Formats: sequence, structure tokens, C-alpha cells
Amino acid sequence: MSENRVAERDAMTRALTLAERGPRGINPQVGAVILSPSGEVLAEGWHRGAGTAHAEVDALAKLSPEQARGATAVVTLEPCNHTGRTGPCAIALIDAGIARVVYAIDDPGDRSSGGAGVLRAAGVEVESGVQTEDAAALLQSWLTVQRLGRPHVTVKWAQSLDGRAAAADGTSQWITGPAARADVHRRRADADAIVVGTGTLLADDPALTARRPDGTLYDHQPIPVVLGARAIPDGAAVLAHPHPLVHRDGTNLFAERPGDDVADSLLEELRQLGVQRVLVEGGPTIASAFLRAGLADEVLTYIAPTLVGQGADGSDSPALRSLGVETIAAQRRLTVASVERLGDDLLVVARPAVHPETGAV
Repeated sequence: MSENRVAERDAMTRALTLAERGPRGINPQVGAVILSPSGEVLAEGWHRGAGTAHAEVDALAKLSPEQARGATAVVTLEPCNHTGRTGPCAIALIDAGIARVVYAIDDPGDRSSGGAGVLRAAGVEVESGVQTEDAAALLQSWLTVQRLGRPHVTVKWAQSLDGRAAAADGTSQWITGPAARADVHRRRADADAIVVGTGTLLADDPALTARRPDGTLYDHQPIPVVLGARAIPDGAAVLAHPHPLVHRDGTNLFAERPGDDVADSLLEELRQLGVQRVLVEGGPTIASAFLRAGLADEVLTYIAPTLVGQGADGSDSPALRSLGVETIAAQRRLTVASVERLGDDLLVVARPAVHPETGAV
């Protein structure tokens, strides 16, 4: 690999780090690094939120016209081809005299995509697909919204080693230990909304806040969402949440064998939230509903080294209920993304092996 290619890949790593500085919102987090023809870093930039300069323009603003001419722009996302509150980044790069553009991932937007084609038509050398996986991980929620028109959904549950979510009497606090619970709260703080069913609300009276181990609240709190027809009791802990409770009736959303209309209803509930990242925490019934409907982009399973088994009367509390799998050929295959030890517990992060909506692996 040539020295310039090495410099470009180093610059992409830096651009991804810069992108993380930007806020997560309706616009993607994007970083950019401008390199001289010899591979030296000339300028850096990142997008600071809707209405502000895009990463490429932010970096170009730090250069003189002579410095930009003939340089290489390394960007985490395909330069946009859209005029909104700001102009098209592809045109800005062309006007600056940029000779080469390297980017990680194609822009999936209907209106904003096509920047690479514009650049090539203007004689700019373009290379795509550099560190695509890293960029996709950074932008996963934004990409889901753009591609599927709904939030990115993570379904989480905790279980015993033998697959139980609770004891025969319904008690479930606490199967996992403090390290696992702290990890859950960190993930709550990264979510825009947290979803449970009325069954979980009535059984556990959760606050649905994101709390540090010392009990103080994280600065960012997810919107609490409860799905189900049963009433919220006066004095429920969730009513003291910093955000107003969103309570949807949820009638017929959790049928054991939902048809397309039920999946569509869940999808509509997600879209109405108007957010990017949803964490579903609401017990076996609601977790299974999202999984059956094909609306889970990621699964978090916290596994405790404990055994619960059935009750003396045969009662059982499995971590999941029916997924509509009648034969092993219909099993819901997942790909394990990571396995992490949290104290005595294990966290398995998995994703659909084939996305149920797009068919992508």
C-alpha cells in the first residue's frame, strides 16, 4: 500500500473520531480531513448539528484557496448532493479545487445522495468503501431511519442460564448483578426512547430513567413509552420521569401469532415517536412482539449464571414467548456481534443474520 493510501486510511480513522463530536439528530454525524497531495493533514472538520456547516465545508473553511486546490478530502459519508439550510458539499468540494475524495459509506437519502456521481462528472477522483463497517456502526441509527423510515430498535432482556426471565411467582429483580445493570443504564442514556408494556410496568413499577451507579440521573434521559391497554396507576414511578410519559393503547399489538396488520401497527407506533434510537425493555411479551414483527435491529441478552427452572405447579416464565417458529427451518438466525463479561454475567449482542425488511446480510 502506498504512503498516500496509508495516510488516507489514517485520516479516515481520525475523521470518524471527529464525527463523534457532533450531536446525534436528524442530520448524520460526519467528520472530514483534508490532505495535501503528499498526504499531510491540512485541515479537519465535523458537523455540529442541523443548520451548521457540513464537515467538508467546515474543514475547507480553514484553508486558503491555494491549499485546497489539488488536495484530497477524506469524509466519513458520501458528500451530499442536496440544498437545504446549507448547499451541496459535492459542489463545495468541486469549487474548492479538491482533486480526490475518499469516503466510507454511501448516503442512502433520496434527496441527499448522488454526490459521488456529481464529483466524478466534474473530474474529481472518487474512492468509496474505506472503513465502511466503522462508519456504519457510528451511523447505525441514522442509517436505519434513512433506509427503513423508522427508528433503530434494540430489544433487551435479562435471563437465567436456563432461559428464564423470572421465578414462578413472577419476581425478577434481580437476576443479573450490578455491573450488568449499570451497563443497561448507560445504554438507556444513549437511547432516545425506552419502551415497555403495561405488564412490566404493573409488575416492576420501573422509573425508566437512566441512572448512574450512585443513583444520580444521566444528563440525557430516554422518553418513557408504555404500550398496553391497562391503565397507568396513580403514583407509578414512571410518572415522575423527567419526560412526559407516552402511553399507547397497544390493543392487539401483542397477539401470539400477529398478521401483517399487527406488524404494521407496531411499525406505526415506532414512527410516531419521531426518534432515532429505541430501546425495548418491556419483558417477554413485548420483546417477542417486536422480534416476531421483524422490527429488532439488535438484541442484547444479559445472561446470569443462575438456574430458575419451573415452579412446582409447572408454571414458567421464559425470557421469550412465541416467535411464530413452528419448525427449526423457520428459526430466527442471529449473528453474534460481541460477547462481554460484566461481573459474573455475560452480555451477548446479536443482530439478524439477514435483515427481515431489506434482505441484507
